[in-house]
Amino acid sequence: MTYDVQTIRKHFPALAEGAAHFDGPGGSQVPGVVGDAVVATLCSAIANRGVVTAAERRANAVVAEARAAVGDLLAADPRGVVFGRSMTQLTYDFSRTLAKHWGPGDEVVVTRLDHDADIRPWVQAAAACGATVRWADFDPATGVLATEAITRLLTGRTRLVAVTAASNLLGTRPDVPAIAAAVHDAGALLYVDGVHLTPHAPVDVTALGADFYACSPYKFFGPHLGVVAAAPSLLETLRPDKLLPSTDAVPERFELGTLPYELLAGTTAAIEFLAGLVPGTGTRRSRLVASLTAAEEHEAALLARLDSGLASIPGVTRYGAPDRRRTPTVLFSVDGVASQAVYEHLGTLGVNAPAGSFYAIECSRHLGLGDTGAVRAGIAPYTSESDVDRLLAGVASVPRG
Repeated sequence: MTYDVQTIRKHFPALAEGAAHFDGPGGSQVPGVVGDAVVATLCSAIANRGVVTAAERRANAVVAEARAAVGDLLAADPRGVVFGRSMTQLTYDFSRTLAKHWGPGDEVVVTRLDHDADIRPWVQAAAACGATVRWADFDPATGVLATEAITRLLTGRTRLVAVTAASNLLGTRPDVPAIAAAVHDAGALLYVDGVHLTPHAPVDVTALGADFYACSPYKFFGPHLGVVAAAPSLLETLRPDKLLPSTDAVPERFELGTLPYELLAGTTAAIEFLAGLVPGTGTRRSRLVASLTAAEEHEAALLARLDSGLASIPGVTRYGAPDRRRTPTVLFSVDGVASQAVYEHLGTLGVNAPAGSFYAIECSRHLGLGDTGAVRAGIAPYTSESDVDRLLAGVASVPRG
């Protein structure tokens, strides 16, 4: 099915400013329908959820619709969809809740490939209860986290493994189903950071084997908030700290305070937009799979163009192996030029490709890039060939000392 990127781009008001956006891994641009949904909900008669007044029923409907939309996006049970301020906040909340059952002798596995939001909450929760943290390393030459790097750390005392579905710095995609099988054989739980994968490929949390799957709607055209999806039966076994009068029902027991209804409405609108990237009929889930598959193919073609173009520019170093399975994300530096200077030069040309470690600080250090990282260029469903060509021309024109 034809992927019409020019038609898709017309839905993004921000693109009218003229910049070529490669900053999507830090937060995508937003289609107009998402902003419309946020404004309409924020300006409507709305109240705390209930069934008596129209305002209460409207709030109930917004929440139910958002849970259903996320359920379709992730092939997850809507009854296990938890909303929070951010993926980081939710992961801290779940780490503290799960760690109530850990103690000395228990073990938690984290990886150096991950964003710190899927490392530090587990490290700190383990330290608070006396559990041991075990680290899985990736190959810095390829950016690949081998399944064996995790499975060799598993013991009968492993309580949880935290792993990314795709590195936000390199794009590398570990074999999550294989990791999940080994983790479950060891009797442990698997917490998957899906923030960077979700905008770029169809996701099925059951097929992945994730006990918890975290993602962020603002990475896939939505507002700023976080999501964790899990089986309702698993959530029923967990007792988070919460206010005494608040409901004990799942998933609400994990949602502290009143939910941001306008942001939930925007999330539903973003998922509906994703489902319509290519024309189609059928269920929202089937349309999402078709659209994200088409977007993945579009992005892969642009990634190949970007990879080959960067390889042809003297003095450019790319990190991770281009032939590895990954999201459309490239990390690179220019010999003799600080990555911040490359970023700033590109910015003067209307090309937004920032530099840094992007909170994947363990990954950056393991690559030998320290805490400053390198330039990251992320392709999005609205990226065009001309965007890629502008980036390549900008890199080629970086002033050398």
